[in-house]
Amino acid sequence: MIRNRRARIVATLGPASRDPAMVEALARASVDVFRLNFSHGTHEDHAAALAAVRAAELATGRPLAALADLQGPKLRLGKFVNGKIAVAPKQRLRLDQDPTPGDESRVCVPHPELFAAMTPGVTLLVDDGKVRLRVVETDAKGVMVEVVQGQELSDRKGVALPGAVIPLAALTAKDRQDLAFALRIGVDWVALSFVQRPADMAELRQLVQGRAAVMAKIEKPAALTQLDEILDLCDGVMIARGDLGVELEPEEVPPAQKTILRAARRRGVPVIVATQMLESMTHSATPTRAEASDVANAVYEGADALMLSAETASGDYPLEAASIMSRIIARVEQDPRWPELMGAERDALEDEDVDALVAAARAAAERASVACLVAFTTTGGTARRLARERALQPVLALTPHLAVARRLALVWGLEPRVGANPASLEDMTDEAVDLAARLGLAGSGERVLILAGTPFGAPGAANLLRLAHAPRI
Repeated sequence: MIRNRRARIVATLGPASRDPAMVEALARASVDVFRLNFSHGTHEDHAAALAAVRAAELATGRPLAALADLQGPKLRLGKFVNGKIAVAPKQRLRLDQDPTPGDESRVCVPHPELFAAMTPGVTLLVDDGKVRLRVVETDAKGVMVEVVQGQELSDRKGVALPGAVIPLAALTAKDRQDLAFALRIGVDWVALSFVQRPADMAELRQLVQGRAAVMAKIEKPAALTQLDEILDLCDGVMIARGDLGVELEPEEVPPAQKTILRAARRRGVPVIVATQMLESMTHSATPTRAEASDVANAVYEGADALMLSAETASGDYPLEAASIMSRIIARVEQDPRWPELMGAERDALEDEDVDALVAAARAAAERASVACLVAFTTTGGTARRLARERALQPVLALTPHLAVARRLALVWGLEPRVGANPASLEDMTDEAVDLAARLGLAGSGERVLILAGTPFGAPGAANLLRLAHAPRI
């Protein structure tokens, strides 16, 4: 199964989509990466979903990736006596750490770390910004806030302090349990929520120990101030625009998306654009035209992947949402202006031997009528560097390791496959051109450009570039 598009699709599995038949249908239709959202569901649910993904992989004959998304330190209100209260502008309410259910005069915020950041004048956003509170007084036991806008507060709604760096551990006790479980069942990627500082990713990497690729979810404005340092510790990054949009003004989200995407592309770090991409399709069979444009803009910017959340996890039309997203991506990639617009985001390569080889491969492919490129890769590094260049030809990434092939399923333009290490240059050439021909990536006698490193099978940078031809029929 070869995709007719370069940008990849991530779909969240949930009650509407974790059935094995639906997972296979999604894989056949368009999905490359399946997200297991550990904010919801049980370990048994996620184990069953992963089993369905592996079965779909066998059925479709192409590697599929599983992404475990850890919940992270989500800050929430406590509970109310009656489940909720009505609020109005200028109303005052006390926030404290008393676990007693709240009422119209007070409510618990069970996060001691939050109170250190709540000084007079600070703004709190509750329930994804639907309620805005301003701190007016503080004391040793709590704070008094005034309602700026909003109509209702209810149990366990999320709380955010825009711009504040909250002294919270990157991984909660629940995250650590979920991470151990996810690694035990064999996920391919692990995403850490609410990353604020490089140390958060360093801690995750230390715990994962190479058993999966690690991803930072950028949903806190504080992360933008140390973005380069965070990206240096990532294998991938997700622009989680939902929570990011809570703490940023609406007009600030598009520039933030652009900043993150450009910084990630500069490093060759795969980047996912996520949240509310086809939100209306949670309950509608078709998207809005604005949503279609949002998806298209991410493709024009060269994002590696686009993500569906509630649309596939709990929506009424999971398969339709994934199929329409695939159609939008494919249509954009047919636009004659797309290569120029996407290429405008590409920065100069680093001054390393492998980068010189990759640049040469891209230039040769453009000038020599090459049908496809083939990258032999042990760790995935050569294939990711080639993807960073956004060559318009199909790129077949051959690796002896299934785990590497699955991780590469997220990366722009790559068709990862598992293949044995070649024993010689002739074996390498034969394997590359034969598989390219069998997959339909190169026609009879067409040119195939091959990148590899010698000695074969040893981790290290590519040092060999060879032009070959597909078998003549």
